[in-house]
Amino acid sequence: MAQIENLELLGYRRPDGRVGIRNHVLILPTITCAAQTAQRITDLVDGTVSFIHQHGCAQVGADYDQTFRTYVGMGANPNVYGVVVLGLGCETLQAMKIAGQIKKQTGKPVELVSIQEHGGTLDAIAKGAKIAAKMVQEASMEKRVPFDFSELIVGTECGGSDACSGLSANPAVGEVSDMIVDRGGTAILAETTELIGAEHLLAERAADDQVAKRVYEVIEAMEHRSIEMGVDIRTGNPSPGNIEGGLSSLEEKSLGAAKKAGSRPLQELVDYAEVPKKKGLVWMDTPGHDIEQLTGMVAGGAQIVLFTSGRGTPTGSPIAPTIKISTNTAMYERMFDNMDINAGTIIDGIETPKDVGKRILGEIALTCSGKKTKAEILKQHDFGIWRIGPTF
Repeated sequence: MAQIENLELLGYRRPDGRVGIRNHVLILPTITCAAQTAQRITDLVDGTVSFIHQHGCAQVGADYDQTFRTYVGMGANPNVYGVVVLGLGCETLQAMKIAGQIKKQTGKPVELVSIQEHGGTLDAIAKGAKIAAKMVQEASMEKRVPFDFSELIVGTECGGSDACSGLSANPAVGEVSDMIVDRGGTAILAETTELIGAEHLLAERAADDQVAKRVYEVIEAMEHRSIEMGVDIRTGNPSPGNIEGGLSSLEEKSLGAAKKAGSRPLQELVDYAEVPKKKGLVWMDTPGHDIEQLTGMVAGGAQIVLFTSGRGTPTGSPIAPTIKISTNTAMYERMFDNMDINAGTIIDGIETPKDVGKRILGEIALTCSGKKTKAEILKQHDFGIWRIGPTF
């Protein structure tokens, strides 16, 4: 592997100036009723990706706005060459509006297909497949170009944590976060529910008083949602698997999860699925649910995600390569088909977090330049949006 000072990144330059590390054509269903049809198109046309979901209709207010922002963000992600927006026709989140916003933001190829307007499922599949096939052929002619770490947005996540998470994989990801930030790039910290009890440590690193104030506001809001439901958030976090893995409390889990943030100043807090306005360390307000937070970071522009696990999880994204990092060697060996990197060597006394961090940075470079992660190979195309309101 090349020295970290000489790592080369290769990607695809998009019309809006951003760089993607994948060249997907996305079949984007705007309503759950269209998700199966979108999947049929993906099955027919190689080079396309899609996802199954339960969103898109009977949503209002802030919940509507967040789902709209997430759809647009998925289509706008620089890993996507072009988008076929597939709607039913009568849903609340109208496909035409979503397609128009993606096109306006990015300038990339965007086409619209409506199941109702095209005469039903079979004709919509035929129309969508024809458009997608043309896009894939155009995308195949794109050439990779060198780009800098400063153009990279890296999402960080931990799922299925254990007693080793805060000692091995999470500190190693923290080292990578610092390396990315020092090179002018952006690292996203997420999982607000799993930072409860460690918020003071992040507030101390805030770039200014406004950011520090926001830290406490998002934590308070997350806890208030739980109280409004009449439940204690600690009844679900840590999860049974976390407890079996050796974690005793949410605060203990949070102290380990916060290690992913490294040691650099916290520049800003952004809403779910919002694109960061500043470079450096950024906190995205997300739930602790693995798939919902992964979707939020990717919709916020992350081209790649570092995902640590102590219990083992196959989770991945249809758009962003997800590098899975085990916290212990036993799980890495048991779930080798799903894990990309073993940080258990830290627990074994073989490496330090900085050593593993350098290995992860090298893996990021290889993945940017075309190496497939195991989640990609297994087509682990998970998707879910954080819902913040009732369905009407």
